[in-house]
Amino acid sequence: ASLAPTYGVIVYQEQVMQISQIIGGYTLGGADLLRRAMGKKKQEEMDKHRSLFVAGAIKKDYPEKLANSLFDLMAKFAEYGFNKSHTAAYAVISYQTAWLKAHHTSAFMAATLSSELDNTDQLKVFYEDTLANKVQVLAPDVNVSGYRFEPVSRTEIRYGLGAVKGTGEAAIGVIVAAREKDGPFTSLFDFCRRVDKRIVNRRVIESLVRAGAFDPFSDHRASQLASVGVAMEAAEQESRDALQNSLFDAMEGGAGSRPDVLAEVPRWQLAEQLMHEKKALGFYFSGHPYDAYREELSGFIKIRLSDISPQQQPVWMAGVIYAIRTQMTRRGKMAFVALEDGVSRIEISVFSELFDAHKDILKEDQLLIVRGKVSKDDYSGGFRVIAESLLDLAGARTHFARLLRLSCKQPVNGEKLREMLSGYRDETGCRVRIGYRNGAAGCDLELGDGWRVKLKDNLLVSLTDWLGGEAVSIQYQ
Repeated sequence: ASLAPTYGVIVYQEQVMQISQIIGGYTLGGADLLRRAMGKKKQEEMDKHRSLFVAGAIKKDYPEKLANSLFDLMAKFAEYGFNKSHTAAYAVISYQTAWLKAHHTSAFMAATLSSELDNTDQLKVFYEDTLANKVQVLAPDVNVSGYRFEPVSRTEIRYGLGAVKGTGEAAIGVIVAAREKDGPFTSLFDFCRRVDKRIVNRRVIESLVRAGAFDPFSDHRASQLASVGVAMEAAEQESRDALQNSLFDAMEGGAGSRPDVLAEVPRWQLAEQLMHEKKALGFYFSGHPYDAYREELSGFIKIRLSDISPQQQPVWMAGVIYAIRTQMTRRGKMAFVALEDGVSRIEISVFSELFDAHKDILKEDQLLIVRGKVSKDDYSGGFRVIAESLLDLAGARTHFARLLRLSCKQPVNGEKLREMLSGYRDETGCRVRIGYRNGAAGCDLELGDGWRVKLKDNLLVSLTDWLGGEAVSIQYQ
């Protein structure tokens, strides 16, 4: 009855059965029933067996406290334990894979990534583990990538085209065969001419563009995506012309083909490019949307997600919404929002009233600014954050800004300024100050409270286009 207060670690299920027999007075058959109950994790059965185990231990003169502690230890073991034969086999495999990961990291991680081509969530986990092991994953490329992830060197892996959503092994096989036959592709148009478009269809090509697989030809992904239809049509027309070989073409010495010119469209901003990347790959690859806001957010967000702790109460934090899941409660629908800042991820609990009031800004890939209460989460070992207020970027600008300053070195067109500000006037908005300077003098003019404005993106873009980037600034408290 005088056992030490520490019991070590249970390794095999057979040890659970031995403890229940020796301490709890179970028969061999009863011990096996206990093992099964723990494996199924059914609370009713566990409570029943706890009573039997404690009663049996007391009958054999073991203290009740010791019996309960041992039962807790066995229940904890049931979360991860196996029988002895399984444990030994898994131990061998664990040793072998650990050795491969340590000594042939890029090859091992390439194989691991390739095993989950169709499982985006798991692929992201392995991708992050690859980076953590100091192996770089090179971007997908229609000229060098294969279907699977492939090790390029001891520290580099080439992204597999099979992991791009909407492609498939047949389509990638056609692409690889075309470049092996006639050499590397030279452009999006050349690609469309040389692949079988019945298999490598528009959806496949657009997904590859979004993933950045055509970047070696042009880093203007918006232009390439807008040109996919034109490139496919041009390829089909050239194919028809070649088959027809009309008399008119012979008389004219052959019809001239249209030039391979990409569509002229605005470039994607970083955040938009990354959203397209996520659509194709399942996660952000070449950067993180938060990077597009980091500099501006530094004016009022003073702490990173990785540095949040219960010592700061309450705390303002910011991140891009990676995922949202909802749950019905007695008070209505609440949300659990996963925020990322490119370095860390944290989950925010948003209760029903706040959720209902801010549904419009609770969307994946959107920036969210949160004022939250932080507490220790004993279940996960991390922190739990309960949101007290939520803001989008425009709302955060207005909340934290002291004033919007417009610097002018020439006379201001007052009528144009009135027109630009009118649509954004709000009595709870930000004050506006105009600073005018010329070669002889200068002055500051602050507009009245009736001209406070909401600091929406459209307003700032319009003012910047008119006055220039350096002339528009927000001063935070």
